[in-house]
Amino acid sequence: MPPSGLQNGLSAHLHVEDPVSSNSVYESSSLASIRASLASLHSRDAAISSRLQTLIASQADLSRELGRLDLLRAHLGTQVVDTRKISNGMLESAASTASHLSSKVKALDLEKKRVEETLGVVEKVAELKACVQGVVGSMGAPQDWEAAAGYIARSSKIPQSIVEGKFAATVVPSVEIPDAPGVTIESAKESLCGLFLREFDRAIEEGDGGKITRFFKLFPLIGREETGLEVYGRYVCQGVASRARANLKEGTKGRDSKDGFFYANALTKLFEHIAQIVEGHGGLVERHYGVGRMVKVIERLQVEADVQGGIVLDTWGDERNVDRRLKDVKSYPFSFLVQSFLPAQKSLGTTRTSSPAIGGGANGRLSEDEGVDMKEVDGLLSEMAIMLGRWSLYSRFIGGKCRVSPPPAILLQAISKITQDSTVYSKEPLQIPDLLIRSALSRKVSARLTTPFNDMTTFFFRRSVEKAFQLDELPSGLTLNPSKPVESSGPYIISAVDDVMYIVNAVLQRSLSTSQRDVVSSVIPSISRVLGSDFVGMIQRKMRDESYPKPVVQGGLPPEDKIIAFIVLINSLDVANDYISRIVTTRIQPPEPNSGSSLHDMFPFAQDATFVTNALKSLDSTFSSITSELINEGLSALFNNVIKLRLRPVLSETFRDVDYSLSDEDLIEIARQKDSEDDPESLQDIVARRFEHYWDALMKPIQRLMTSRHFANLLDLTAKHLARVLENRIWSHSRKINALGAIRMERDFSRIVEIVARGKYSVRDMFSKVTQICMLVNMEDEEWDALIEEENDGNEEMAWVLSQDERLKARNMVKS
Repeated sequence: MPPSGLQNGLSAHLHVEDPVSSNSVYESSSLASIRASLASLHSRDAAISSRLQTLIASQADLSRELGRLDLLRAHLGTQVVDTRKISNGMLESAASTASHLSSKVKALDLEKKRVEETLGVVEKVAELKACVQGVVGSMGAPQDWEAAAGYIARSSKIPQSIVEGKFAATVVPSVEIPDAPGVTIESAKESLCGLFLREFDRAIEEGDGGKITRFFKLFPLIGREETGLEVYGRYVCQGVASRARANLKEGTKGRDSKDGFFYANALTKLFEHIAQIVEGHGGLVERHYGVGRMVKVIERLQVEADVQGGIVLDTWGDERNVDRRLKDVKSYPFSFLVQSFLPAQKSLGTTRTSSPAIGGGANGRLSEDEGVDMKEVDGLLSEMAIMLGRWSLYSRFIGGKCRVSPPPAILLQAISKITQDSTVYSKEPLQIPDLLIRSALSRKVSARLTTPFNDMTTFFFRRSVEKAFQLDELPSGLTLNPSKPVESSGPYIISAVDDVMYIVNAVLQRSLSTSQRDVVSSVIPSISRVLGSDFVGMIQRKMRDESYPKPVVQGGLPPEDKIIAFIVLINSLDVANDYISRIVTTRIQPPEPNSGSSLHDMFPFAQDATFVTNALKSLDSTFSSITSELINEGLSALFNNVIKLRLRPVLSETFRDVDYSLSDEDLIEIARQKDSEDDPESLQDIVARRFEHYWDALMKPIQRLMTSRHFANLLDLTAKHLARVLENRIWSHSRKINALGAIRMERDFSRIVEIVARGKYSVRDMFSKVTQICMLVNMEDEEWDALIEEENDGNEEMAWVLSQDERLKARNMVKS
């Protein structure tokens, strides 16, 4: 009999929910319901009995497993007892022995370490004693300064705590050397330092290079690196100063020797000499004084470069009268440009003495009419550009030497060949060292070279633009008569374009050759400003006041010379735009990738190359934007005042006596009445032949004078207008044409579109409405029904430009 707990569990497990209540038998009111309740009770009894049998069958397995667990628990208790006996009996003594041995080993290791440290101290003290005795002995009768310096260098490797310790103070002193070792070594250092300084100065006076090097190498051995670098810097600076004075004295032998680029060459020689010193002596300094110690010498050299370079720049400024010329440049009035932009009635009352007229022959070549000699300005700019370029090359060389990783040796070759135009520089971006930023020469270069160069370059360019328009000429021999040949070949532009673009190229080349970001940041915006205001402004004034194609009489056509001049000015803007684009592209992407003339080679500092590239692109985009706007206005004026007026009679003559309501018999009768030798088919093509004749007479004279790109734009304007006119003409024939006339109309208009789009297929797109109207007029009913069905099904493939109403209107154009 299972326990009561098991009985409860079994009862809970055997409990089955019965959908029929136990009282349902008593509540049944019929025999059928009683039987159903009884069947339910039988089913419940069978289920409970089945589950009960399952639990009884599994009770034996459960009892067996519980017995095995009790057996395992008994065995485990025995093992626990045995383990405790082993731990308390056998391992306790072993652990005690191990702990004792470990403490003994630690004590021996500590003792050994102390013995080794003691031996090390003894050895270092012995070494210190040997060094002290060696220093004193070498400084005695032998006077072996290298040996004495070597002993001091050896003693510097001994820790100061040992040198100053009590043990060394007891062991090292002797009867001959009674002082403490630290005192003895310091006294020796002071004595040797004074001796080396005297010998170094004596070697400089005697010019003994070997002796100079000998004593220079001894300073770091005695811990006087700063002193050695100071005296060595003073020594090399003396050489720099004497060489610079000698170079300037060459100019005092004769006045003519100071002409040309004498001062630029003097500055070049100064930088080249410093570069040779840095490269030639850098290895010696780095080897004996440590990596990076050459910077100390470079700082001392830069101080001397500030002095000598400042003398060169000051002398050059006084000799060339730079301040006076700069004052003249800033006060130049640009009278011709100013008067050109004044209204016509005001400019007549304002004259300028010796002012050359436009294309005024010899008078137009006077560049000194306002007190400024352009040749002198050009020479000054060339000389300043050379000096700025040399300063930039010197700066990148010093910047490379002041980097942690030294620059490639190719930089020295660039310095030694500093007078050459093309050089190869390090590809890695540099940073301008602080010693150059703080230097007095850097400030003087900015004040004496960079600022005057920027101001004079702006003047030189603007004066060149002014002079180009003073000497400006239109191309000769141009005519709109197709029967007369044109004397010259295109593009037909004013002469000022070639002159100004040549100056743009030269000014940019000279400015970029300086490799100075400050120059580029001033010159390129100035060029852009002058091009936009003066160059484009002068052409705009000519287009507006001198060459605008307006008729002389109301309703007439403009004079031929005005039309030609207007086209030439549009061409000039187009060609100038191409010039600027090519100039900028050439500077950004040089034709030879490894020529050393790329912007990254010329501007290696930080992001300077990116800045210059963006400045050049800005120049191109700004000029292109200004010229494109003016060109579009000019093309619009040319179309409205020339093409549009002449297009009306062209269409009138083309469609003269054209009737699309005639039958075949009518056409044959017309041909017979005119005694025409042509058959009716040829007579039907008369519209296309007329249009082609008049169209060529209108457009070809303009096409041969205008640049191809902007003639294409003019053709687009004309085609848009012509498409609207032809569309209106087609609609005007609504309900007035027969089936034959519709076919003739489609053929005529298709031929007109072909003639207009000849050479430029994209023009056909502008006549899409005309083409679709003609197509719908001649479309068969079956095709039209198929299109309607495709449209209703959503599978329409035709790209309509006509609205639904326009399509229906086109289908009803033929009269019934």
